[in-house]
Order: sequence, then structure tokens, then C-alpha cells
Amino acid sequence: MAKEDSAFISEADCYLFGQGTHYDIYKKLGAHICTKGGKQGVFFAVWAPGAKSVYVIGSFNGWQENQYPMERIGDIGIYTAFIKNVNKGDMYKFLIYTENGTKLYKADPYANYAELRPGTASVVTDISDFKWSDTVWMNQRDQKNLFKEPMAIYECHIGSWMKHPIPENDGFYSYKDFADRIVKYLKEMKFTHIELMGIAEHPFDGSWGYQVTGYFAPTSRYGTPEEFQYLINTLHKNGIGVILDWVPAHFPRDAHGLAEFDGTCLYEHPDPRLGEHPDWGTKIFNYGKNEVRNFLIANALFWIKEYHIDGLRVDAVASMLYLDYGKQAGGWVPNKYGGNENLEAIEFFKHLNSVIRGGFPGVCTIAEESTAWPKVTASPEDDGLGFTFKWNMGWMHDFCEYMKLDPYFRKNNHNKLTFAMSYNSSENYILPLSHDEVVHLKCSMVNKMPGYQIDKYANLRVGYTYMFTHEGKKLLFMGQEFGQEREWSEERELDWFLLENHMNRGMLDYMEELLKIYRKYPALYEFDSSWDGFEWINADDADRSIYSYIRKASSGKNGILVVLNMTPMRRTDYWVGVPSKGKYKLILNSDEKRFGGNGGEIPSVIAAEEGECDNRKYHLTFDLPAYGAAIFTY
Repeated sequence: MAKEDSAFISEADCYLFGQGTHYDIYKKLGAHICTKGGKQGVFFAVWAPGAKSVYVIGSFNGWQENQYPMERIGDIGIYTAFIKNVNKGDMYKFLIYTENGTKLYKADPYANYAELRPGTASVVTDISDFKWSDTVWMNQRDQKNLFKEPMAIYECHIGSWMKHPIPENDGFYSYKDFADRIVKYLKEMKFTHIELMGIAEHPFDGSWGYQVTGYFAPTSRYGTPEEFQYLINTLHKNGIGVILDWVPAHFPRDAHGLAEFDGTCLYEHPDPRLGEHPDWGTKIFNYGKNEVRNFLIANALFWIKEYHIDGLRVDAVASMLYLDYGKQAGGWVPNKYGGNENLEAIEFFKHLNSVIRGGFPGVCTIAEESTAWPKVTASPEDDGLGFTFKWNMGWMHDFCEYMKLDPYFRKNNHNKLTFAMSYNSSENYILPLSHDEVVHLKCSMVNKMPGYQIDKYANLRVGYTYMFTHEGKKLLFMGQEFGQEREWSEERELDWFLLENHMNRGMLDYMEELLKIYRKYPALYEFDSSWDGFEWINADDADRSIYSYIRKASSGKNGILVVLNMTPMRRTDYWVGVPSKGKYKLILNSDEKRFGGNGGEIPSVIAAEEGECDNRKYHLTFDLPAYGAAIFTY
């Protein structure tokens, strides 16, 4: 509960909010349980400068419209009211009378909890009571160098990961139930992080959480804010980081949301050429308005400070950076220099990332940026945007296009798997195979693969081996780890029944083994943005569609040799050049029968022999299985 002197809004609060630098504004605006004059109640505050008048209505007064008027304070347009005998769990909205007399019934933009959809009211709550017990995680997090640590992210949609068999509440697991199940699974599989889709409150399930109406409220579909805090706390206590999808690019037109909030274009740009996405039917935030930037930056910090979130994956960054994104000629406005760069969005990102970098060194921001915009992960001091990581969408596209090819045609597309290393050092990359790749008739990952079923799974194993041994952090969407065969749908749980099949169980076991190797050997994650950690053995064996390379650690020990055969041709007495003489220990063979392979054998230890191969003095000789991936350590 807020103290009396901290709950109410001062002149200094108004000033900082107007400057766009009140990073704790969410502690002032919204609904806060507190006392005034010895009386317990709730202090309500809302920013609505274009309103003629504002009232608080709610379940506590039978939704009577004119009982609780709000007082306008200062020139910035904040309205406040203290109402006695309002309690945790009470529902409320702001009734806004516009200048033309229209009545708007708006949910609280700063509410910490919302009514379960299809209801749209905000709910009074207090998120300060939760007793965190993740101090060890939080302290260790801030001491780590994110770039030198392993990062294997499991992208997950809570509502469709797994469902209760009973239809109550659409079969959704609560945050608490989900916590217990997901922790066990992630620990077994050896993922380092989970990325949660669709946490901020949203009215439409089919938006997957990317059409947000409650930026400060974890969705009530899965329970209360306290239960969400329990989920984060439990993950942290088990050594698992938490990344949230965050959507500062746009918001929906829903009547109770931010659109035309006080009868004016308060949060969006008033010019529809700047304030609307024609393809998405959504509104674009006005990044040139201080209070709007403050709303978004304070929201990012809210999740970091109040929910201990370890990272934010920023959705649709390209749509923010380009004024002409998704727009036809004449449908957008150039910047003051005549270009298509959104200068205000650029400054917003620099501001956001500077604040997070400065205050929370262990927290990462990740850009979903699909173009060649320069310096996305460079520091703002170096004229960069300041993100920690960028999704490598180019790598993802090339990888998927290559893996879909009939192996006969792969020799003509060999560079699709080598090209990413030519620009790898330009940014700090994450290699993503996200939900976007397994929806809208794109097929599941396993059904992108060519051939019969046994070939599809063999292709996927060798493809994942390439991904997890290539430079860059990793992200895999749920279900891909066991070969989900149907496309993903938010309406149903993953096809866990497939694990009764040998191929799917083998795929899951293979991914567990691959993740264990990835986390065990620093050579696979220490250098992810430079040639210090990667060296091609042979990048040019296009005719046989074979790739070989090594990964190196700073210690000079436990190097990794990777050989990938992307065709169904078994290569007997295959030679691969190696960097030095000595023994090479096999640590993974994708063709083992336990993984669903054919049982092609590779010796567990192979001694390097003299004899030039791949421009090296020494080589290994072994039988390379069809669609085979072999990983050695030396």
C-alpha cells in the first residue's frame, strides 16, 4: 500500500512527466490503494488533457456516472480523485466527457490488473505485497557479461503450450500451475531463458498479445499479478531467465483502449499518415510527444523493476524506424530532411536503451528488426540504437529457404548457409526460429523439410545442429524441439501426443543433447560476434553440400569441430581437414537410432592423420551418414 505522502501527484511529478523523464510515473498515475486523512481508499489519476471533465465509475458505486468527479491539476492535464472504501478487486473505468459532449468509457492505461475478457474494466490491485526470493539470481544476473554467456531461448505462448483437459477458463493453466510444469521441462531440456508471448493485457486471443490495451497489466487469462510474480520468481530460483515480448510500435482501436483516449489523438499521431498502420488497422504511438515517450519508457522499466524481467524483445522495430513502412506513395510523410527515417522513433530507442543500460546492466533489449538498418546494437554514444541483441532475420530466411529445398538443388544454393558469417560481426545477433515461421500456411519446421518422414526428421536434426553451432544466441519456438507437425494455433495445445512416436521422442532427446553440449562448451557461445570464435574448414563443398567449421574458446581448450551433410548421400571414408594433430572425440552423431536415425556409426575417438585436406596438414577419416551431423571436441 502506498504511503499518503507518496501516492499523490506533486508539481515535480507533473514537470518530470511533461519532460518525458518521470520513469516511475506508473506509481502516480493509475489506481493506488492508500490512506488520506486516516481514511483508507484508492487514489485515481489519469492523463486526459483534452477532456472537458472526467469521472471515476466502478463496481463500488454501481457504475453511477457522475458520483465521483475528478479534479484537474496543473497545466499538463492530469485528473485525480481519492475515493474512500474502494478495495482491492473492485472494477473501475474512467468516464471521459469530451469537448464536444461525447462520453467515452476508458480502461485505465496504467492499471495493474484487468477484468477477464470479454470484460474490459480495470481492476484495483496492489502489486507491492509479493515477497520475492530470487536475490541470488538478480545479483548474479548483474555480474554477468551477456555476450559471453550461453543464451538458448524457448519462445512460449502460455495459453497454448499445454491445456487442462477440463474446459473451465478455456483450459488455461494459471501462472502458478504453468510455473511448476514449465520449470521442470526447461530444466530437463537445458534452455537458459523463456520468452513469453502475449503477457500485457489484450482483448483478442487471436492477436497473440500483440494488440495491447493494458500495458501495465499481466493478462488476467492466466491469473492475478501476484501469480505472475510467482511465475517469474520460480523461474529465477531455478536459474531460468525471463524475456517478455513488448509492443511499443502500435496499439488497437478498441473503444476502451488508448485510441482517441480523451476525444483527441492523445497517444497516437493526429495525422493518419503518421498515426495509423493501414495494413494492421492499428494506431501508431506519437514518439514526438514527451508524455507518450514517458508512458512507454516507464512501462519498460515497470516490467523490469516490479516483475524482475530479464529482457524485452521489442516487436516490429522496423515499422517504427521507417515512416513509409507498409504504406503506399502519398500515404506517408517524409521527415524534415526528406527521408523515410522516423527521427523521433530513433531518439526514443536511444533514450529507452540508454536508461535500461545505465540502470540495469544485466537486462537485455532485443530488436525484432527485419532490415539492414545500421548499428542496431551499437551504443547510443556511437550513434547506435542501443539494443543488446538483434534478431538475425536474414539468417532465418536463408536457413528456412535452404532447408526447404530438395537436396538435389542445395548445391546451387550453398551460400545460403555461409552468407550469414560474412556480416555476423556487424551486430550482436540472435538466431530466431520463432512462432512467425510456423503459422499462416508456412508449415511447421519439420514439414518444411523435404523427403519422406524419416528424411524430414533427419533434415531437422542436421538443421538444428547448424543453428546451435553457428555464431549467435538462439531462439526456438515451442513445439519445434520435438517436431510438432501441425502449424501452431493459439486455440489448442501443442501435440504432446506425438511424443509416443519414435521420431518425435528421438527429436526431443536430440535437442536435449544438443542443448546440453551448447551450454557445456564455451566455444559455442563465448565469441558470437567475431571471427575469434569461428573458422571455416570448408565453406565451399557445394557439390556434396557438406559444411565443416570449428568453434573456438578463449581458453584455447575444448575446441569444437562440426561436420554437416545436407544430402541423403552417405559419404564413406570422408576426409575433413583439422587444425592440429591429436585425438578428436565424438560428442554428437545425429544418425544414432535413439534420435530416430539409421544408426550410422562414427568412431567415438578419431586420431588425426597426416595428409593434406582442406588446405590443412592433418585430417580425420570416417563414414559421414546421410543427412548426418557430427560434432567433435579436441
